[in-house]
Amino acid sequence: MRSLNGRPHLVLSGCCLALVLVMASVTSVNLALEGIAVDLNAAGSDLTWIADAYTVALAALVLPFGALGDDFGRRRTLVAGTVLFGVSAAVAATADSVGFLIACRTAMGIGAALIMPSTLSTVTAVYPDDQRPRAVAIWAGFASAGAVLGLLMSGALLEVFEWESTFLAVAVLALISLVATLLFIPDTRDSEEAHPDPVGAALTAIGIGALVYGVIEGAESGWGQMAPVIAFAVSVVALVGWAIHDGRVKWPMLDPRLFRLRGLSTGSLTLVLIFLGSFGFFYVGLQYVQLVLGFGPLLAAVSFLPIAVVVMPVSAVTPRISARIGDKPLMASGLIAMGVSLLLIRGLTADSGYESFLIPMVIFATGLALASTPSTNAVVASLPPHKQGVASALNDVTRELGAAIGIALLGSLFNSGYSDAVADSTSKLPASSAEIVQGSPAAGLHVAESPKLGEAGPVLEQHVREAFMTGMHHSFTIGAIVMVIGLLYVLWRAPGRLVEGEEAPETAVRTTPAGVLRRDGVIPAYSPFAAPLFAIKAQIVKMAPPKPRRGELWPPPKPPWLQSLEKAKKEEVR
Repeated sequence: MRSLNGRPHLVLSGCCLALVLVMASVTSVNLALEGIAVDLNAAGSDLTWIADAYTVALAALVLPFGALGDDFGRRRTLVAGTVLFGVSAAVAATADSVGFLIACRTAMGIGAALIMPSTLSTVTAVYPDDQRPRAVAIWAGFASAGAVLGLLMSGALLEVFEWESTFLAVAVLALISLVATLLFIPDTRDSEEAHPDPVGAALTAIGIGALVYGVIEGAESGWGQMAPVIAFAVSVVALVGWAIHDGRVKWPMLDPRLFRLRGLSTGSLTLVLIFLGSFGFFYVGLQYVQLVLGFGPLLAAVSFLPIAVVVMPVSAVTPRISARIGDKPLMASGLIAMGVSLLLIRGLTADSGYESFLIPMVIFATGLALASTPSTNAVVASLPPHKQGVASALNDVTRELGAAIGIALLGSLFNSGYSDAVADSTSKLPASSAEIVQGSPAAGLHVAESPKLGEAGPVLEQHVREAFMTGMHHSFTIGAIVMVIGLLYVLWRAPGRLVEGEEAPETAVRTTPAGVLRRDGVIPAYSPFAAPLFAIKAQIVKMAPPKPRRGELWPPPKPPWLQSLEKAKKEEVR
């Protein structure tokens, strides 16, 4: 490993720059879709996959690539991913067909999957224990703010240039990130001996990729269609296969029994819910400021800048708060704030101004920062140092999965609520025009501007705006309910905080796979209803030898009580 020369802050800066590169590319393309549709004659489904091919590739491969960095060096995967990402973005700017652009976005997603897990795992590897929570908090702040920064960059460029400029800007940013990586990022890895798990990696890639694809395709074409149903079935088979395989092999990529750790399971689920709410908020809120408030691309991006302004400083101070009160209150407070902000938006009308939207947005950003940092720390702290690449990748998977579900779930609720609300207003329109208006609020406002409607145009425009608000209210109400469900889970399942100076109880969950396997008698925290059974089982497994370390023989020798029993049976036979 290269010497850090006392420069961990430079390492953190380089990792955060690479992280912003990945997160900004998730959202920056959304503002460019209108120009892409005109130049490449892209249909609605084409635009969906121009945006989401990146997400599917990233979500599917980030976990295997995180393990790859653990085994062969995180700096190598970071460099390889940045090069692939930058080249793909530059080539995408030359695209003259929809298929070619989707292929470029897929390649960018593969590069992002190499980059993203290497950033957090490198940060946790170079920072000492006492400084690590703050470093992770800063990383989490950039992860949350990166999407807004991507919108801001794209909006500024599209005010002057065409859609190709957004991809060229990303390529330039990738070049800067590559230079920072080569100069500041050390090479960290698991150990001298690699233990790849290609079967587990393939199964997780197929399972997660199929799941994200099914969520996106289900929202686009209908949940009962053949494509999403097959995708969900493939996902279930692959993920069950992964759980069986990695539960039995000697060196699993990610032991499924680790999810019995309360910190890992609670942190992962909380991150899914946080990004479900965040990207659902972005998806609907961005349309609100553009279609209802009438903001252009740049002003729409600037209007979301308060999220980044709030998230960064709040994320930076959460480790200090967590050290005093623990992670559970922070997670719960963040989910409460996010849920309250979504409910406050229900009070908005089509005539409300931006300032009425700003207050819930600030509350939402505060909750996002409060919940995301302790959730990230909970996942990272649950895995040992040699598995930090997998821990980082698991953080990334939860974010991408939450983003896909958020856009699909809240977006579908928004669209259905809008269509139902605007249906009565289109009864006097021709069938073709009524179908267009009910299809989307953007199309509805375009129809309302037609001079053929005469005086009916402004009336239809007002109805479209009111129907938009109805759809947004329906969507965010369900979003608030999801936050409440997450809150209840956190209050029930999230681990508490040990009082300073108090020793951990003997039954505390260890943060190593050996502890989860319970061959040493450790009892994971389960529901109180199952506690007696696990207590009995713990007494049995205490008689078994501990799980061997690397280099020791496997399988371990039989426990003494079993050897005595077999010896007695042999003597009886004689």
